[in-house]
Amino acid sequence: MSTARQGPLLLGVRHHGPGSARAVRSALDAARPAAVLIEGPPEGDALLELAADPGMRSPVALLAHAADDPGRAAFWPLADFSPEWVAIRWAQEAGVPVRFMDLPAAHSLAASGEPDADHAEPDAVRLDPLAVLAETAGYDDPERWWEDVVEHRGTGGAGEEALGAFEALGEAMAALRETYGDGGHRRDLVREAYMRQRMRAARREFGDGYAVVCGAWHVPALRARTTVAADKALLTGLAKVKVETTWVPWTHRRLARAGGYGAGITSPGWYAHLFSARDRPVERWLTKVAGLLREEDRQVSSAHVIEAVRLAETLAAMRGRPLPGLTETMEAVRAVMCDGSDVPLALIEDRLVVGDVLGEVPDAAPVVPLQRDLTRQQRSLRLKAEAQERELELDLRKDTDAAKSLLLHRLRLLGIGWGTPTASRSSTGTFRETWRLRWEPELSVRVAEAGIWGTTVLAAATAKAEADAAGAEELGEITALAERCLLAGLSEALPAVLRALADRAALDTDVARLAKALPALARSLRYGDVRGTDATALGAVAAGLAERICVALPPACAAGLDADAAAELRGHVDGVHTAVGLLADSGDGLRERWSAVLRTLAGRDTVPGVIRGRAARLLLDDGRLEAEETARLMGLALSPAASPADAAGWIEGFAGGSSGGGTLLVHDDRLLGLIDGWLVGVPERAFTDVLPLLRRTFGAYEPGVKRTLGELVRRGPAASAGAARAMSSAPEGFAPDLDPERADAVTELVRMLLAAPDGVAAG
Repeated sequence: MSTARQGPLLLGVRHHGPGSARAVRSALDAARPAAVLIEGPPEGDALLELAADPGMRSPVALLAHAADDPGRAAFWPLADFSPEWVAIRWAQEAGVPVRFMDLPAAHSLAASGEPDADHAEPDAVRLDPLAVLAETAGYDDPERWWEDVVEHRGTGGAGEEALGAFEALGEAMAALRETYGDGGHRRDLVREAYMRQRMRAARREFGDGYAVVCGAWHVPALRARTTVAADKALLTGLAKVKVETTWVPWTHRRLARAGGYGAGITSPGWYAHLFSARDRPVERWLTKVAGLLREEDRQVSSAHVIEAVRLAETLAAMRGRPLPGLTETMEAVRAVMCDGSDVPLALIEDRLVVGDVLGEVPDAAPVVPLQRDLTRQQRSLRLKAEAQERELELDLRKDTDAAKSLLLHRLRLLGIGWGTPTASRSSTGTFRETWRLRWEPELSVRVAEAGIWGTTVLAAATAKAEADAAGAEELGEITALAERCLLAGLSEALPAVLRALADRAALDTDVARLAKALPALARSLRYGDVRGTDATALGAVAAGLAERICVALPPACAAGLDADAAAELRGHVDGVHTAVGLLADSGDGLRERWSAVLRTLAGRDTVPGVIRGRAARLLLDDGRLEAEETARLMGLALSPAASPADAAGWIEGFAGGSSGGGTLLVHDDRLLGLIDGWLVGVPERAFTDVLPLLRRTFGAYEPGVKRTLGELVRRGPAASAGAARAMSSAPEGFAPDLDPERADAVTELVRMLLAAPDGVAAG
C-alpha cells in the first residue's frame, strides 16, 4: 500500500490515544518517511531535541506564553501514549528531521485576547466528529466506540494494517467535512491554511516522502487542493505577539481536563496502561487494582482477580465488544473486589483510572531565572514537587523547616499557590505550621508571571510586597500584607509596607476598619517573635492604632445602629480585645485604657445591647468586673424598661457563641435566675421576635450544658444554689472538705510517683 500512496503520508490520530500511538509507530516503521511533521506550534522546534534527553520523562507539555504577558499562555501536553510523542521519539531514533506544523503560538496567543476569536458563530454548533461517527455506528458513547474500533485492534504491529486503518479514518472524516464543513470550528480553517504552507515547504525539501501526524479532523483539509494565494489570504492580517516556549512537567490528572488544543481525556491512567501493556491488558490492570486495594487493607486474593477477569470478559461478549473496555473492567471490579461498594471504586478511579503521575523536564530546558532559583531551593530543602496532595508538618525551631516555611510563604505572596496553610492536627503552638502541598502544571505559568518581579524568590517577593503596599486601597490590605511579610521573612520590604500602613492609618477615620486591621498586626508581632524577625517598628504602629481605636470606639457604638452593624462592631470588639492581649505592654497602660473603654461600653445605655453584653463578659473573664457588678448590669439590661430585642441582644453578647457562657450560667445561679425571670416575663408578641436570637445564643451550647441548664430551670429558682451545695450530701469520699485520713493513705504512692525525697509531706 505504501508504494501506491500518492503524496505525503497523512496519519490522522486522536490526541492521547494509545491505539493511535501504536498505529503511528507501526505506520512509520512501514513507510520510513524522510521527515515527520507534527501538529504543534513551530516555536517549539528548537526544543524538540530535548525529548531525547535522559532527564525528560513524560507526561510533559510544551508551554508557550506571551513574553510581555506570561498569563496569556497555552499548553500542548504529551504523554507516552500520545501519537505525537511517539512520532517525535521515532524520528529521533530514526535520525530524520521532525518539526511542528500548526499555526504559530505567536498568532494563536494574540488571537486569544480577541473577542470570539476561537468561537463559532452564535448560531453554529461545534461538531464532535467522534460522537457523529459513534452515533452512525449505533453507539451512544463515543469513548466506547473509539475503544472498539481503534484501541482494541491489537498491538498495531502490522504496518500495512495500520496504514489501512488511517486511510479508513481519513475517509470517514472526509465524509464529515463534506457534510458539516468546518463543523463550527472556524479557527481551524486558518490553522489548516498554515499547515498546508508548512507541507509545501516540506515537499520542496523532501519531496513527497514525509509524514504528517495530526488530528484526524484535519486530514481532509490537508489533502484538499488549494492555491497558495487562497491560503495566504486566510493568514493575512493575523495579530502577533512575541512568544517564549519551554517544556514543563505535566500530570495524568491534568490530562483529564481540556488543555492546549482542548484534547482532554477522561481516563489517562487507563490509557497509559493500555499503551504499556503489550499483552493481557485486562489481567495486568486487575492485578494493579488488587495491589492498590491490598495497600488499603482490603482482603483481595488472586481468586478475586481471576473471577474479575472472567466477569469482564463475559460482559464484553454479551455486549458484542472485541475486548473488555474500561466500563466492563470497572463493573467487574465493583462486583467482585469492592463488594458492590462505590467507596473503594472511587479510590481506584482516582488513583489508577486518572492517576497522579508527574513528568520531569531536564535542567537544559529554558526557564525564567525565577524558576531556576525555585528549582535550586526545592532541591536544597528536599521539597519535591509532587502531583499527589500531601501534608507537610514544619517545626519552625528547626532551621531547615523554617527555611521551607519562608519559601512557601514567599511563593504564596507571589501568587504561586504550591502550598496552602492548614490547621495543625498535632499542635496549636506558633512554632508549628502545617501545609497542604500539591504541584499543578499551571504553577509553571505563575512562576513565569512572577518573573517580572525579580530573578530570585526572595527578590521577587520583596518587590511584589512593596508594589502591593503602594497600590493598596484599604488599611486591612496593608495590615494583612505586613503579616505576610513577617511570615515570609521579607525584612527589606517591611519599611515600605509600614510607611504605607502609617500613612493609611493616619488618614482612615472609620473605626471599624481600624479595628479590623489591628488583629493582623498583633498576630504579626507574635509571628515575628517566633521567627526571630525584628518587628519593633510594627509594634509602634500597632500601639498607635490601638490608641486611636480606644478613643474612637465608644462614639461609634452609639444608638441608632441597626442589628447588622451592631453585630459587626461586636465582632470587632472581640478582635481588638484579643489583639490587646497579644500586644506587649511596655508600660504605656494600653490594657488599662482598653478596660476603661469596655467599662464605658458596658455601662452606657445608648450602646446596643449586644455590644454592652459582650463588653461586660470580656471584663468578667479578665477579672476586672466583680460578680455583683455583673449581676447589676444584667439586671439593668433585662429590666422591664428595656426593649425585649435589646435585652435579647445583651444576652447574645454576654452568653452567646463559644465563649463558655453556658458553663458560666450553670455555676452562677444569680445570672441564670435573672435570665430565667426575664425570659418568663417577655410578652408573647415580643417573644416571637426575639426567639431566633435566643435560639442562636443557647443553641451553640454543648448538649451536656443545655441538659444541665434545663434541669436547673425545671427544678426552680433554688436549684442553682442547691446544686452548689449538693456536695454536702454526696456519697462518702466526696465531701466538700478534705478528709485527712483518706489523703494520708496515698502519701506513699504519691512519693513514689514523684520520686520525692523522704520526709516531704504529701498534703
